[in-house]
Amino acid sequence: MIPRVDLSEQVLEVMSWHPGFPAAFTSVTGGRARLADLHISVAALLTAHSLNVGLPPVIDPDIPALTRGRLAHVDQHYLRPDTYAAANAVLIDAQADVGLAQAWGGGMVAAVDGVRFVVPVRSIDARPNPKYFARKKGVTWLNMISDQRIGLAGRVVSGAAKDTLHFVDLVFNPDNDRRPEVLITDQGSYSDIVFAIVTLLGFDYRPVLADLPDTKLWRINQGADYAGLDRAARGKINLEKIARHWPDILRIICSIHTRTVSANDVIRMLQRDGRPTQLGDAFAMYGRIFKTLHVLTFVDDPAYRREMKAMRNLNEGRHDLARHIFHGRKGELHRAYRDGQEDQLGALGLVLNAVVLWNTVYLDRALTELRAQGYPVLDSDVARLSAYMRKHINVHGHYSFRLPDLGGTWRPLRDPDHADPDDE
Repeated sequence: MIPRVDLSEQVLEVMSWHPGFPAAFTSVTGGRARLADLHISVAALLTAHSLNVGLPPVIDPDIPALTRGRLAHVDQHYLRPDTYAAANAVLIDAQADVGLAQAWGGGMVAAVDGVRFVVPVRSIDARPNPKYFARKKGVTWLNMISDQRIGLAGRVVSGAAKDTLHFVDLVFNPDNDRRPEVLITDQGSYSDIVFAIVTLLGFDYRPVLADLPDTKLWRINQGADYAGLDRAARGKINLEKIARHWPDILRIICSIHTRTVSANDVIRMLQRDGRPTQLGDAFAMYGRIFKTLHVLTFVDDPAYRREMKAMRNLNEGRHDLARHIFHGRKGELHRAYRDGQEDQLGALGLVLNAVVLWNTVYLDRALTELRAQGYPVLDSDVARLSAYMRKHINVHGHYSFRLPDLGGTWRPLRDPDHADPDDE
């Protein structure tokens, strides 16, 4: 039932729904933009960057907003990290208002994972990683999504860096004002020190743990009998060590909270030559308390496991959509410097969110239509609908920046009872 559409028109249509989206792209000079049809230029640039096809396919010398000079000017003066974040905040808030997104979740659960991109040009920010890049070098686009399927934040890290060094800064600086309460990550973002920092910052941290059957549990009372868990609970929590360093622990957490220092720098400071300092060991001791509680809950509570698995699946679904959209130049990132990489992947993240919002709105309309026709719409089925569907989206060869005249209404839904030649 979802109408077919060009990616470029999706971006323009979302802009027409929420004027704050294009209005977020202000000039770097701080002055009021006086360019006519600025939203068309911005949509064209977002399309070109997110598809990784460069400017030539979206240039139209007969349309003033799409000339090469206009696009180059807007790209240089209007597209930057703070305008991406401001525009993304509009989309995050808009997604939260859609009934279907509210059925998916309350927006307080988030998952963090990374998408890897090969960088075939010489770049100081690209690193080798045979697991992901074979003999080439690349970067990781670390991003966070909510249970409402929308992307909350993203940043570029080197291809070889552990996610733990950047994950906390990402989750503590989302693009909108609502921070999630529950954080789910893979094992690449986990360490005992990170467990302590994230917990002290007020999050419920739920990382996927590798080799769960061999995971050591930690106890405070060495003489307690934990029956079947007695052998697993072989670690000893030293409360005196935590208490001795508690004032310093709180000072560091306050510094991260007030953004006086980055969590990345703190985590590096708490380790020397791969081993924790005395203060780092105190952090790790504190983190192991909550790691043990996390492991026990994971083993005992099926709903807890299902929520983690569902959020990890959402990460993968969004990554697949990102790769589908970012198809030009074999899906490789050809920006040599971090600023350029951040700009292009920032555009990709913003377009992903525009697609997710568009899909969610039209899925919600389709559900409303089905209910009106008397079809049974089960909550369990609604919960499994994907906002990352893409079969109806054209990303190849045709980029239109003129919306059809719909008379101020929505695009008509397709009739599922009549075959579409494109489905053959």
